Amino acid sequence: MTAPSPLDQMDRLLQIMARLRDPVSGCPWDVEQTYATIAPYTIEEAYEVADAIARHDLAELKEELGDLLLQVVFHARMAQEEGAFNFADVAAAISDKMERRHPHVFGDATGVDWEAIKAAERADKAPAEPQTALSGVALGLPALLRAEKLQKRAARTGFDWPDANGARAKIIEELAEVDAAPDQDAREDELGDLLFAVVNWARKLDIDPEAALRRANRKFEDRFRAMELMAGDAFVGLSLDDKELLWQRAKTAV
Repeated sequence: MTAPSPLDQMDRLLQIMARLRDPVSGCPWDVEQTYATIAPYTIEEAYEVADAIARHDLAELKEELGDLLLQVVFHARMAQEEGAFNFADVAAAISDKMERRHPHVFGDATGVDWEAIKAAERADKAPAEPQTALSGVALGLPALLRAEKLQKRAARTGFDWPDANGARAKIIEELAEVDAAPDQDAREDELGDLLFAVVNWARKLDIDPEAALRRANRKFEDRFRAMELMAGDAFVGLSLDDKELLWQRAKTAV
């Protein structure tokens, strides 16, 4: 028996989503969803894909990629119901973009200027507001990633520290401004500047700040779990000094 083709399975998924969204016989939860209510799930699924990759779990990656694909199908179905576009339009748009951005593969070009191609694409979109070097950096990105992208865009115009020392000095300056903040609102503002400066320093050191923070999160999680295992049920009741001793032990073990 011949196995279903990828196109067969894609069509099956599209039909499942159409059935789920049917206002008469579909699922009430799926029917009432909107772009805005689904968007958090879309972001969550993208992170779960990244998590499966980080754990080198290919079986889990298959499942998470399916969940992420479902999000694309869900948004496309809602757009189709509004008469805006459908899944085929989404696939066509990304296919066109890949061919356009790879003229050295799908055309006769001998080289490629990625930034020039993307700048031309942005210019063709007839924006509602004047374009700047920072235009097109998505508002919905995680703040850490968006900060890095904004900094890279600004750097292309020459607005950048000449080396990592300037970015590091800015962190010291921002720390002092956090300490000097007169109230909570100002403190939040200055702390944001500090985080922005740390991202800038990471960029100048050629370190992905998002990857570095994920690594720190995993390290903290592993060490904290080790502390809990060392202390057992007594962990919560231990003094801070005792927990610090456990932390030092965990650092050597994990």
